[in-house]
Formats: sequence, C-alpha cells, structure tokens
Amino acid sequence: MSVDTPRRIVLLRHAKADWPQVSDHDRPLADRGRMDAPVAGHRLADTGITFDLALCSTATRTRETWKLAVQELPRRPKTIYEERLYEATLGDLLALLNETPDEVNDLLVIGHNPSIHAAADALAGSSEGDAMARMTKSGFPTASFAIIGFTGSWKSVEHGVGKLLDYWAPHD
Repeated sequence: MSVDTPRRIVLLRHAKADWPQVSDHDRPLADRGRMDAPVAGHRLADTGITFDLALCSTATRTRETWKLAVQELPRRPKTIYEERLYEATLGDLLALLNETPDEVNDLLVIGHNPSIHAAADALAGSSEGDAMARMTKSGFPTASFAIIGFTGSWKSVEHGVGKLLDYWAPHD
C-alpha cells in the first residue's frame, strides 16, 4: 500500500440503550435502539463502503448494535471486539486507529460517546458540504455515524488529518 492510499473511517455510536439494574458495560439496547440499529446499518450499506474491518466495543449495547446493523450490509467484514473501546478517551481511540494494519482501507468503529464524537471532531480538519454543521447541531446522538476520509498510513492518523465526508443521524 502506498502512502497516498485513500482510506475511510466510519465512527458509529451505539444505538439507544436501556437503563436496567445491571453494570454499565452490560446495558442492553432499548426498544428504540433495536429499531434504530438496523436503520443505521441500512444507511451504512447505502454509502457503498465495503468495510475491511470493524472494531466493536465489548459492551452489550455496542455488540447488539453491530449484530443488528451488520445484517443490512452486503458483506460482513472481519470483526474484532475491542475492550479498549469501552470507556475510551480520544487518545485511546486515536492509538487504536494508529494500530490498524495498512491492508485495511475502510474501517468501521462501533463505540461510545464522548470518544466517538470527539474523534470525529478531532480528525476532521475540513468538511464536505454541511456535514460538520449537521454533526455539530445534532450532538452525535445514538445510532449516528460520521465518515472521515484521509490519505496515508493508519500510523499517520492524528488531529485534523481527515475530511468529514458525511454525517448521518437517525432522527434528524
């Protein structure tokens, strides 16, 4: 792979979770989350991106979101359930992105706020159309996603390296 290889990162926040008397890590999706996750998956399929790899938090709500969303994709990518995505800081998330093998062109990350929104903000040095305004206005609600494009190696992923290509939220 050349250093000028175009790549995309899609940052997907888990769908709406319920609040039963369980640990935060074990919170399942709420009814609305079970409805929104497949819609997000359908919208991901509509982007035409064929993901090479999906990194998913080990939390119940992210695993359930992915299980429902991936059924809408034309092809299931290799999936790694990554403990470090749960309660990740922006720095943790950037470090994970830097570890991505250069054979991966298109990466999907299923995680949590505030790190998913913070990563979208931090990586997007520029924006296409009104994507940044829409993302800023909505505040990155559950089941929303941002698509960031950049060129180069995953080891070069840092603040401002990318362009926000698109942003989608289920109830906008």
